[in-house]
Amino acid sequence: MPETTTDAPKIEPKAEHKAEPFRASIMQIEPQWIDYNGHLNMAYYNVMFDRAIDQLWLKLGIGPTYMKERNGSTFTAECHVRYLREIHLGDPVQVSVWLLEADDKRLHTFEELRHATEGWLSATSENMSLHMDMTARRVAPFPPDIQERIAAVTRAHSAVPRPEGIGRSVAMPSKR
Repeated sequence: MPETTTDAPKIEPKAEHKAEPFRASIMQIEPQWIDYNGHLNMAYYNVMFDRAIDQLWLKLGIGPTYMKERNGSTFTAECHVRYLREIHLGDPVQVSVWLLEADDKRLHTFEELRHATEGWLSATSENMSLHMDMTARRVAPFPPDIQERIAAVTRAHSAVPRPEGIGRSVAMPSKR
């Protein structure tokens, strides 16, 4: 995502939030992302998920300006991606993000990548992000104002039906 000069938080801690996931801007598949199989290479699904998270982080006030002014950032500690249906060049896509849970140092998110006009599900990504004190390069609590924003969004997202796939693990199908 391009560097921004401000992280003007648009989410107020006490504001009422709609019971819906965060929806990132519609993205286009870039030609260099298509692999020799003629579809989107797996690495670029993660690029789009990351761009969507960056957009949510801006709304929470934890984007590039937060890093510069408050020396805080997030690192991904764990990621589980499921590839469910191929995406091709020319397909418009949109990522929806649920902030499932949060504590003073961690954010648990779930993302769905869907075809933006037809609505079908292409991939999901479930992540655990850690808040980092970038001066010490250690996990640290979010500042209270950020914790309030995160809590407001988590409350709103808790009213949304949970998408299928949360908590899945990688395993061979059981034989019956």
